[in-house]
Amino acid sequence: MTEVAMLINGEAHPSADGRTFSTYEPARGSTLAEVARATTDDVDAAVSAARTALSGAWAKTSPAKRSRMLARLAQLIEGQADALAELESRNNGKPKWQCLAEIRQAVSDLDLFAGAAQHIYGRSFAVNPSVLSYTLREPVGVCAAIIPWNYPLMMATWKLAPALAAGCTLVLKPASATPLTALELGKLALEAGIPAGVFNVVTGPGAEVGEALAGHRWIDKIAFTGETGTGRRIATIAAQGLKRVSLELGGKSPNLVFADADIDAAVLGSLWAIYYSAGQSCEARSRILVEESAHDRFVEAFAGKAAALRIGDPLLDETQVGSMVSRSQAETVLGFVDAAVQDGARLVTGGALDGELGPELDARAYVRPTVLDGVANDSRIGQEEVFGPVVTVTTFTDEAEAVKLANDVRYGLAATIWTGDSARGLRVAARVRAGTVGVNQPFAAFPGVPFGGFKESGYGREMSIDALDLYTEQKAVLVSTSPKPLNPFGM
Repeated sequence: MTEVAMLINGEAHPSADGRTFSTYEPARGSTLAEVARATTDDVDAAVSAARTALSGAWAKTSPAKRSRMLARLAQLIEGQADALAELESRNNGKPKWQCLAEIRQAVSDLDLFAGAAQHIYGRSFAVNPSVLSYTLREPVGVCAAIIPWNYPLMMATWKLAPALAAGCTLVLKPASATPLTALELGKLALEAGIPAGVFNVVTGPGAEVGEALAGHRWIDKIAFTGETGTGRRIATIAAQGLKRVSLELGGKSPNLVFADADIDAAVLGSLWAIYYSAGQSCEARSRILVEESAHDRFVEAFAGKAAALRIGDPLLDETQVGSMVSRSQAETVLGFVDAAVQDGARLVTGGALDGELGPELDARAYVRPTVLDGVANDSRIGQEEVFGPVVTVTTFTDEAEAVKLANDVRYGLAATIWTGDSARGLRVAARVRAGTVGVNQPFAAFPGVPFGGFKESGYGREMSIDALDLYTEQKAVLVSTSPKPLNPFGM
């Protein structure tokens, strides 16, 4: 691929001023494509196309047809899953097999909302003997979706599927680091029969394109996934127009290991919870809180497994940990590690690769799975999101302290609890302030299960039928059933 255009109103759309930006293959340190860099005129064109489609072709499309189109899009993605996974792997450095799993989840998400499109119900009831009320769920309007670089295609469908099922139209802005599969998604949407203008893709820097969307007078709702500071900025801009906003933001999620847990199972699950996607996940369980009496056994086993994870070419099936999304991200992560060691943490394993991957791969974009022991919960690395393959270990003495430490951060996205006591698992799950809590299993996101956070991890829920609430407005209709004219003034 050499030069890639945006998708506006069903057509390939270069930037209004002809500018482009480079997107890379981080594992190899090479340019992958030149992508159109949107101007505010391009944003206007995309929003205008979405607004025209909202009141035109899309308004005339029945829920049954919307359902079939979303199901068809799911089929098309499934048919091209291998090619899409390879493109995404090259663009963000994640192992291809992990990208393939995420694309399959995107297919399931589309299937879920394809089924839901025909079942968006209101309610009816008699207010009194002469007044009947019923409610309608109507599309909120033109939506803007701004997504991050860590799950490009999957996150796009998390927004697209409920928005289109509800009858909204959408302008999507993918991350500049990983725009390519989102643009392919736009092409597949047209092939699925979704009318031109219903789904548009604009590309460019968030500070320009994202903010232009957040403040646009014709945007009715904004869905953002990304860093908490950026989410705060978007919410501030959107507030000027009282736009509806949903935010899925950062995390500093705890992984609680009690001494009565199956330690071997906890080790294996905890590896996945932090090192999947090279730790570049908002819900990564990056803080291991382990009971003192189990500390030595757990850390020894966990660090040994972490050091044995296979790092390498993202396109190879045997690779378990790929590159960071960029050299600069790797430098940021290693900066956190160095600072933590200076603050007194013990580096058990991990750190920089030091050119161990050979000439074809860029070792500067990689970070080894890293374990830092003896980390104070109130330290910088104990509180701030690293967004890399780095886990901290902190001990606790009892259940009350474990819960206190788990909650003692500004985030509340996910948590995992490992215990052999089922009652404790339920008890602690109820007390941990997080949107998703796993007990004796490391997974946090399934189609049909609400996903979102507490505190500074955002608000709103995606992935489940509850997401339709984000993309619909409720209207109440009151109908007189009285055989006589109403005469409130007694005239």
